[in-house]
Amino acid sequence: MGFIGRLGIGIRKSFTGIIDFFKGSVTELKKVRWPNRKELTSYTAVVVITVALLTLFFTVIDLGIAKLVDLIT
Repeated sequence: MGFIGRLGIGIRKSFTGIIDFFKGSVTELKKVRWPNRKELTSYTAVVVITVALLTLFFTVIDLGIAKLVDLIT
């Protein structure tokens, strides 16, 4: 078997591996318990509030450091 023959076998194994990966992914996604609308709204609110608070915190820290640098120079 030459190089081309071995290459064809490798390509077939690659596609088989990819197909098996996606089949396994679909199987695992079917096992997932997806949140209902109320839970999703609650989780989204928590994320948005957390991001807003962290943004505010880092903005204050950044402005404070900038003010300190201005005072030093």
